[in-house]
Amino acid sequence: MDQKAREYFTEKVNDLIAAPSCCPEAKAAGEAWLEAVGTDKEAEASRALLEEVNVDITPIDGLIGFAGSEAGAQVFGEEMAKQILAHAQEIKAAGAEYCDCPACTACAAILDRQDELVSGF
Repeated sequence: MDQKAREYFTEKVNDLIAAPSCCPEAKAAGEAWLEAVGTDKEAEASRALLEEVNVDITPIDGLIGFAGSEAGAQVFGEEMAKQILAHAQEIKAAGAEYCDCPACTACAAILDRQDELVSGF
């Protein structure tokens, strides 16, 4: 991976692990990737990171379904769930494929250039 790509992924992985909406598994995969950059473990950590972000990114329809459910109301609170649902429906109408929380935004950015992350390994 070239230096510009490494800088890009380092920024996006830092965005991911700093996101309040980042799950513990994604945070661990991101931290492991950061530690592995430039070592003989980078390829393995890159694959693990991609695996994790593929699992963790929330499709917009999944967010809509969850925010509009009783479980969503329990997690977010009834009023916040309604706001999240309305926002998710709005961004879906504008063409969004995924949730736009900070963690999902970072996951999408990583996935958009995933070929660069594993190129050369």
